[in-house]
Amino acid sequence: MSTPKAASPFPSNIEIAQRAKLLPIVPLGQERLGIPADSLEPYGHYKAKVSLDFLAGLSERPDGRLVLVTAISPTPAGEGKTTTTVGLGDALNLIGKKAMICLREPALGPVFGVKGGAAGGGYSQVVPMEDINLHFTGDFAAIALANNLLAALIDNHIYHGNALGFDVRRVTWRRVVDVNDRALRNIVIGLGGPSNGVPREDGFDIVVASEVMAILCLSSNLADLKERLGRIVVGYRADRQPIRASDLKAHGAMTALLKTALAPNLVQTLANNPAFIHGGPFANIAHGCNSIIATRGALKLADYVVTEAGFGADLGAEKFVDIKCRKAGLRPAAAVIVATVRALKYHGGVELADLKSENLSALEHGAVNLERHIDNVLNRYGLPCAVAINRRAEDSEREIQLLIERVGRHGVRVISATHFAEGGRGATELAREVVRLCEQPSRFRFVYADDASLWDKMQTIATEVYGAKEISADAKVRAQIQQLQEAGYGHYPVCVAKTQYSFSTDPKLRGAPSGHVVNVREVRLAAGAEFIIMICGDIMTMPGLPKVPAADSIDVDEHGRITGLF
Repeated sequence: MSTPKAASPFPSNIEIAQRAKLLPIVPLGQERLGIPADSLEPYGHYKAKVSLDFLAGLSERPDGRLVLVTAISPTPAGEGKTTTTVGLGDALNLIGKKAMICLREPALGPVFGVKGGAAGGGYSQVVPMEDINLHFTGDFAAIALANNLLAALIDNHIYHGNALGFDVRRVTWRRVVDVNDRALRNIVIGLGGPSNGVPREDGFDIVVASEVMAILCLSSNLADLKERLGRIVVGYRADRQPIRASDLKAHGAMTALLKTALAPNLVQTLANNPAFIHGGPFANIAHGCNSIIATRGALKLADYVVTEAGFGADLGAEKFVDIKCRKAGLRPAAAVIVATVRALKYHGGVELADLKSENLSALEHGAVNLERHIDNVLNRYGLPCAVAINRRAEDSEREIQLLIERVGRHGVRVISATHFAEGGRGATELAREVVRLCEQPSRFRFVYADDASLWDKMQTIATEVYGAKEISADAKVRAQIQQLQEAGYGHYPVCVAKTQYSFSTDPKLRGAPSGHVVNVREVRLAAGAEFIIMICGDIMTMPGLPKVPAADSIDVDEHGRITGLF
């Protein structure tokens, strides 16, 4: 008698993606979105750039409804925000709505580091997954080149006489690379004698922290892109007067490098539904949203557009509201907050090894993190919302019921969704709730007013969104903030760079800490992107790799088949 075969384990994300039956991208764009073939520039068979002229011609069409997907504070246990975004988009199409999703492009730092890829997971993915997670259409390479061209032009100008009068101690523009490399955070350049330039301190950020990335994502068109690039402040003279990229005549060449990258990328989900993936600023050190051009274009092409903002509703969603929506005139109709039972138990004090066991007490304690995010979405941003529990096999019915009852006190529905295992079919209840929420009157609002001071904007974010008692900064940073205020930048929004793992600046403080102090360690001007970066706590704009990076598991077999990618 033969031994029964053991049930096959659930396939990995990359195995599912490699088995997918993709549709050629040009016919898909034509048939599903009405994009003419000559307005699509294919990159192979399954991805394409969409013409900026075509998108500009849609301006008279009415907008669809914009749905924001955000999440609780991220944990090592995982939440699945991108997976939920994809699953919700597929589910909306399944229930008869014309829907698109808009995502950011993955950065190679996380892909080869600790987080992994960012194309969704299970049966809720965007494809071709390998291309999207690796070089894709070359947008990040173009951004890095434009950034580093400007850096080279600065040092070349200083070498050839410094006619603009750079104070070499006050050059603020940094170089970038799209991998995590802590050794490049602080360096000295120009060594080796006079022919190699003027020695000075410099450093690298990761590409997704570059102001060029933010500018590309916040630009409305090519002319706007060029103007913003020209406004970048790259350093100061001895008299503290700013020097801009336009003073170096750099913005024209930078625009030439970015011309193609400015066009959104069209791909598809596993269910063959269209998706825009474009831009990729981090939410813990930049504004964490895909491009304005992609979002506006999708709103003209679909009745519902599902987009995400990076990390939790305290970081990504706040910046989505106060930076992206403010700059682009967008008004989201509803929001979805993603959580997992595992992650909430982690916030309740359970360690990773014990998360599979039912623990109602820990879930009760961890639910405060979810409730803080719900309060922010409802009462700070004015958006109706639902909670999507990204369901796992080990989640008990009692745990799900606890969350339904507790969150229900806030007038918010908790919906258990199985889109990871079932694709869009597992999120149809969530989709119907989103449609219902979108029918409600909008109370959308910003967290702070344009005319509030920079200090007051930061104070408002910290106290009202993070639950802090106050903010602090040393005398030097306070003086820099005041100088920016007096120099005419006070109307800019604030972009907070801090740990994503906690409402505080201490990543070890789980749950919903309150009464803490948020220390502003450094302040940076992003004059082209038109926001002020407040760097808080120990956050780094160049991350490092973990002891065992994800790169250790990635390989290619003799047939060119990639394995181990996310």
